[in-house]
Amino acid sequence: MSAGLHRISDLVARGFVEKASAAGLESIVERYALAITPAMADLINPSDPYDPIARQFIPDLRESETRPEELADPIGDGAHSPIEGIVHRYPDRVLLKLLHVCPIYCRFCFRREMVGPGAEQILSPEALDAALDYIRAHSEIWEVILTGGDPLALSPRRLADVLQKLDEIAHVKIVRIHTRVPAVDPARVDERMIEALKSTKKTLYVALHANHPRELGGATEEALAKLAGAGIALVSQTVLLRGVNDDFETLAALMRRFVELRVKPYYLHQADLAPGTSHFRVGLDEARALVGELRSKVSGLCQPTFVLDIPGGFGKVPVGPDHLTGAGVLDHRGETHAYPAPATGKPDF
Repeated sequence: MSAGLHRISDLVARGFVEKASAAGLESIVERYALAITPAMADLINPSDPYDPIARQFIPDLRESETRPEELADPIGDGAHSPIEGIVHRYPDRVLLKLLHVCPIYCRFCFRREMVGPGAEQILSPEALDAALDYIRAHSEIWEVILTGGDPLALSPRRLADVLQKLDEIAHVKIVRIHTRVPAVDPARVDERMIEALKSTKKTLYVALHANHPRELGGATEEALAKLAGAGIALVSQTVLLRGVNDDFETLAALMRRFVELRVKPYYLHQADLAPGTSHFRVGLDEARALVGELRSKVSGLCQPTFVLDIPGGFGKVPVGPDHLTGAGVLDHRGETHAYPAPATGKPDF
């Protein structure tokens, strides 16, 4: 296995970028962090200019192009952050942002302005205590979503400590962890990590972010088997990305692979309006047609909800294909069928 990559010179040495592009890319990684784990570096094919793994993690000169509609905080975390570390956008759940670092940095990340080595890396003990006090004070909070950065980049000891503190808050019933670690750094999912995750008394979900079936190979399969074998519920998150998974065959293979590995497809995200990411975004009409094809041809177990996060902090909405028309209901072949209106009047009971 190779070493992790953190500098443009590392990418040149591996043949992932041309030496002629290095100077321009240096200015990009000064703004947007670069780190590629050994597991992902070893998946990149340097002879393929369209390699879908490289596209996700290798800096691109197009990242210097910021379009007018792109935002430093594209989903409006700041508008719903009452105190450091907390985002409370929906009534019954909060994000608890434990850290601002990841083992790998995605070039399309919607928090790319906020994460990386230059950021304050881990929520301070004082800020964490204040965040937990906020959760304690809001009895409507049923679910706490650990995010960042990547929560599984924390040591098992730190993670177990946070889970124990959440255990003490009676009205919190669900803890969800958003992570890329089982796919991009599967060796981190060791027995110590599993024991830390199992230590919670809450119902625990791990939401795995993966975008291409090649990310779900042997070591990742083993990591997910450990998590599922420990009784941890697994769901998926995927971002629809131009040149990575914007075709039916790839998307279907990815969703089927999730299901084979006991990961329930959960969300398929429209790529957010983060600065310098326009080359990743798929048009909504094209995206909805792709999701419609997935619905018509692939098992119901393999169906994520296609969502768009409304810029400015107004939340996620499903934007998948609509099967209701003025003439009736569309089936999976695109044929229309009438559906009767309900009977009028009040029920007799």
